[in-house]
Amino acid sequence: MSSNFAFDAIDLATKDRDHLIHPWVDLGTVKEREPLIVAQAEGAYVYNVHGKKLLDGIGGMWCVNAGYGRDEIADAMAAQARRMAYFSPFGQIGNPPAIEFAHRLTQHTPGDLKHVFFTTGGSTAVDSALRFVSFFNNFHGRPKKKHIITREYAYHGSTYLTASVSGKPADRGNMDLETGFIHHLPAPNPYRRPEGMTMEAFCDAKVKDLEDKILELGPDNVACFIAEPLLASGGVIVPPEGYQKRTREVCRQYDVIYISDEVVTGFGRLGHIFASKNVFDIEPDIITSAKGLTSGYVPLGAMIVSDRLYSTLTDKAGRGQIFANGYTYSAHPVSCAAGMANLDIFEREDICGHVRKVGPYFREQLGTLIDLDMVGDVRGSHFMVCVECTADKEKKTVPPAEWEVGRRIFEKCQEKGLLARPMGHLVVLSPPLIVNRGQIDDAVSILRQSIVEVTGDLAREGLRK
Repeated sequence: MSSNFAFDAIDLATKDRDHLIHPWVDLGTVKEREPLIVAQAEGAYVYNVHGKKLLDGIGGMWCVNAGYGRDEIADAMAAQARRMAYFSPFGQIGNPPAIEFAHRLTQHTPGDLKHVFFTTGGSTAVDSALRFVSFFNNFHGRPKKKHIITREYAYHGSTYLTASVSGKPADRGNMDLETGFIHHLPAPNPYRRPEGMTMEAFCDAKVKDLEDKILELGPDNVACFIAEPLLASGGVIVPPEGYQKRTREVCRQYDVIYISDEVVTGFGRLGHIFASKNVFDIEPDIITSAKGLTSGYVPLGAMIVSDRLYSTLTDKAGRGQIFANGYTYSAHPVSCAAGMANLDIFEREDICGHVRKVGPYFREQLGTLIDLDMVGDVRGSHFMVCVECTADKEKKTVPPAEWEVGRRIFEKCQEKGLLARPMGHLVVLSPPLIVNRGQIDDAVSILRQSIVEVTGDLAREGLRK
């Protein structure tokens, strides 16, 4: 890789603070803190504007699954842009990359999920799925089936509807959200289960939460249940074994559509293109995907619908009925060309096989951090893992916000050459899926050193005993 760091870092930082509004930024400190400006990337590493090399422990945003610097993806994008950068997707107008990519995706989907609606990212994929459910029920004369069941600590997007369906407490401040027909169940977080409760009993209780809510609302009023197989941005919450399959069965029993949100867990992060069937033994009615769909090289999302649902809307029954949902950049030809090149890499290099082989080592090595005094839990699967810090390990108490544990650990890691994702008192690692054991060892070592140093700093400042 040729490096070019002829940047004026001070000028860029000034312009950043003066003009660029960042997602999820602390507005009280945005004018004071130095922004991290990433200028270049290759493989599993990124380089900041000063030329410092950092192991990307977060995979961009759960998404750079095939790694950086893949000429094959860039070349496919450039070739398609030269051939035809864009044409309207509205009505029955297609383009070759979108048609071919939809076909190829359905070779990997479980069961009868054979119909692909392309969007611009994860939020719009989930929004489209929820709107499809509403359309479906209205189409079939069931206008009362409007209620959506979701979970606390879920994350499903940033549109008005998907943000309302999300359940992370930190994301809900100062935001107006829909509450009339959206219902949040308690998160299926084994770490927070009642003292003395077995995992089996906890699973029973969480499945019962769903059934009880359906019965409380009335099955004729419940449209869908939406669930990430593992709750990603809510803290990599891993439900108890069997939970996904049993909640799917409850939904089928009461005629409730099951949406599996695989925006994060899809495209290899758990060792399969889609995890729903291969990992959790479920065949959802709808799967949503984004992020790893193009390995983050260009925005793209997808809602994938079962034939069981879609076939009832077509032919004579659907004449004159319009699914009035879509985006200017739905099925964008450049994005779909990138997606196909990305899938080529996955299939040729067997990236999913690599994840299945090396992912358990990643989880196991991070699990060694549990011996640290401030680490209360290490959880996750394959290449998505969360370290939860506590104020009191025995009592599992959450550190006060003023400790800024996650931010402090992030800054220590960055100094040592690792990017980790802070979320309050949590630290998440979700690297590109191409990382090797040596890189994993480096990441775990840096994270361990950083947690130890932050623990010492807090003690010296009198914040922690």
